[in-house]
Amino acid sequence: MSKENNGIVKAWEATVRKSQAIAKKRTPMSVAHADDDDDEPDAAGPCHAYHAERVLSNGDFYTGQWIDNFPHGHGKYLWPDGCMYVGEWYRGKTMGKGKFSWPSGATYEGEFKTGYMDGRGTYTGSSGDTYRGYWVMNLKHGHGTKSFSNGDYYEGEWRRGLQDGQGRYQWKNGNHYIGQWRNGVMNGNGTMIWSNGNRYDGCWEDGWPKGNGTFRWPDGSFYVGVWSKDTTDQNGSYYPSINSNGNLDWDPQEVYAVDLNDCQISPGEKVSIFPSQKMVNWPGLEGELFQKRKGYDGSFRPRRESMDGMLNDYFWGNGEAGSVNGVEGLGNLQHEESVKKGNISQQLRLKPVKRPGVTISKGHKNYELMLNLQLGIRHSVGRPAPKTTLDLRASAFDPKEKVWTKFPPEGSKHTPPHQSCDFKWKDYCPVVFRTLRKLFKVDPADYMISLCGNDALRELSSPGKSGSFFYLTNDDRYMIKTVKKAEVKVLLRMLPAYYNHFRAFENTLVTKFYGLHCVKLTGAAQKKVRFVIMGNLFCSEYAIHRRFDLKGSSHGRTTDKPDAEIDPTTTLKDLDLNYIFRLQKVWFQEFCRQVDRDCDFLEQERIMDYSLLVGLHFRETSSRECLTPRSRTSGNGDFDNEGTPQLSRIDMDQLLLDPTRWASIKLGINMPARVEQTVRRSDYDTQLVGEPTGQLYDVILFFGIIDILQDYDISKKLEHAYKSFQYDPTSISAVDPKQYSRRFRDFIFRVFLEDT
Repeated sequence: MSKENNGIVKAWEATVRKSQAIAKKRTPMSVAHADDDDDEPDAAGPCHAYHAERVLSNGDFYTGQWIDNFPHGHGKYLWPDGCMYVGEWYRGKTMGKGKFSWPSGATYEGEFKTGYMDGRGTYTGSSGDTYRGYWVMNLKHGHGTKSFSNGDYYEGEWRRGLQDGQGRYQWKNGNHYIGQWRNGVMNGNGTMIWSNGNRYDGCWEDGWPKGNGTFRWPDGSFYVGVWSKDTTDQNGSYYPSINSNGNLDWDPQEVYAVDLNDCQISPGEKVSIFPSQKMVNWPGLEGELFQKRKGYDGSFRPRRESMDGMLNDYFWGNGEAGSVNGVEGLGNLQHEESVKKGNISQQLRLKPVKRPGVTISKGHKNYELMLNLQLGIRHSVGRPAPKTTLDLRASAFDPKEKVWTKFPPEGSKHTPPHQSCDFKWKDYCPVVFRTLRKLFKVDPADYMISLCGNDALRELSSPGKSGSFFYLTNDDRYMIKTVKKAEVKVLLRMLPAYYNHFRAFENTLVTKFYGLHCVKLTGAAQKKVRFVIMGNLFCSEYAIHRRFDLKGSSHGRTTDKPDAEIDPTTTLKDLDLNYIFRLQKVWFQEFCRQVDRDCDFLEQERIMDYSLLVGLHFRETSSRECLTPRSRTSGNGDFDNEGTPQLSRIDMDQLLLDPTRWASIKLGINMPARVEQTVRRSDYDTQLVGEPTGQLYDVILFFGIIDILQDYDISKKLEHAYKSFQYDPTSISAVDPKQYSRRFRDFIFRVFLEDT
């Protein structure tokens, strides 16, 4: 530790000892250059910053500029464990440029945003690891360079804290790799060059050569073939150079066992604790505005609004242990105050969580259909199958590639006895969908338990005009949607392109399909029910407070419900939208690229009428106003939180900072972002995007492209011609796929912007 830091710490320790003596006298806090009365903002005018010192009951110490009961401006914060932050603050949060140091000697110097290391910055670890580059919410994200303490060096793209994208890694011994990365390992096309002159050009998977590749020696000899650590899959030819006989006994497996043995990727030093995790000790971070008022015991008490708009009270700064970290957790916890003999007692009331849909139990009209469906899926997933490879033959995509299975109640050689009616089961392109599930990293056992476990499915009412029924699994992971024969044909027709699109673009926003099936009831009815299994976009621990279905058209694109009946399960439409979505730079750039790729794919497949489904979880709903569903009107539609799971700001930050949670954050899933409220000019205006108001809210975003099984067939062409006589042709949904794609993109890129 430097002399300067050592002096600061000694001065701080002396201040802490002094504060502990003051705390025994139950003085709320020590203040320099100000009386207690000066803490309160001037009711007659705006607050003015002044220099202050604060010693909290837990021993933390702050010195710097202060305004409206918050650090605001430049200030220094010290923790008892030796951590220190010096830099800019904005209303109680580290915001702007600053430096954070750990007692181990590690430091971060750069940009902060709402408490996170976010922007451009340099982290130097205690062991000597140094990263210079871009950060997003405490993790390396964007372009950056890292010098490892062992002498290795990496320069390139990072994603969620790991090398991901194009990059170059150089080892201390002189070996280096240039190419693509994924999740911290070499993955994709790349070149490895050894210090002895040997070289491999080709495909990589999970850090090893896998697929087509060429190995070259300095003398001009080379080996070309298909590479694999599995010797049974290795296949290739050796070509000696003209001037050399070469090593004809050379085994390609030597590359795995010998050549790559000295090419291990350094894991580097991990951050022991993030600055934002330390900042949760600061009371000002718990709410946007604390209002100090006298408690019944004469102490000052901050007052804040919780997620549900109710007022919660916490003691702090009076020498007592604060209850900020103890009273809020997962679930819908609300505080009720009652006065008993002059004391405040807080009680927690846990409200039951309302789940969407109706449970399909015995006696429900679709109970037997559910049993048939679960029996069929269990049979399909559990059926023995050869080892799947991602390189499928064209025959696997043949629409005629389907398997019929009979399910008599008494059972058969291949099916178990059951209590449902006699039915037949059809699997469409089973090999393709089995491989898609593998591509989506779905465990077959987990998939079967979700869909076919002891828990019943829940039936949802159809949100659209298609007449389809939706069923939701009990764990909310999967949705089952009934589809028409025409939609089945569309999916089978586009299946090869759909499969290749998902192989090429990991972050595609297009709906994931896990299976396509049909149940045919035997007997006089001969009823056929076709259905597709999809991922549930809103499966998360975060409650969805608002959801929108956006197409970019205006005709009929508003919800018929009155404001009073709109709740978190209501799907609002284009003319109900009252937000602009602001994404962080790296996410926004990836979003724009992916929307273009997905729209190009759908346009090529002659698909139209798709939409972007967007879900919002408000991280801190201190105002019900932000949840008013329709900003075109002046009415205030109250948001009913009853039965909705809620997270406090502390819980939310802990979820976001947990490294295991970061693995679940990707484009369109669990994305931290901000939304800006908008307002339209009049109730009758068909203005698609309202005017920004400057009101910003922290949210978790979910979005994806849905309803991709409608092609521009003769019925849609007739609908377009008919409606064009009555309405503006550009406002209707049924338009040519090329025009639809152009209009959709234009609208989406107006409501999704970069957060500056």
